[in-house]
Amino acid sequence: MKNERPVIGFAMTGSFCTMSSVMPVLKSLCDNDYSVIPIMSEMLYGTDTRFGMAEDFIKMVEEYTGTSIIHTVKDAEPIGPKKLLDALVVAPCTGNTLSKIANGITDSSVSMAVKAV
Repeated sequence: MKNERPVIGFAMTGSFCTMSSVMPVLKSLCDNDYSVIPIMSEMLYGTDTRFGMAEDFIKMVEEYTGTSIIHTVKDAEPIGPKKLLDALVVAPCTGNTLSKIANGITDSSVSMAVKAV
């Protein structure tokens, strides 16, 4: 039996003020023999705030994971049918995203990824 690295989806939403706490967790997963597929909400992927520039977060995430970020519903949809993930982390998770997940609404890249797992 082939030993493969576990594949973890790491989904991030627009809780911009907590990104500085989340990034070390993402880096730790990447440094500890997990294959990490990054997923960002459309809001986080495209919004600059006083807590950081979207481009800087994108660059950091892609450097840590070595892969492009899933950031659209269309790109997140194959996660389920292709069984791409062993587990999924959503951090940070805004109240907006949490309410969508609880109500089965899949109108964002992150809520679609959660539905898929």
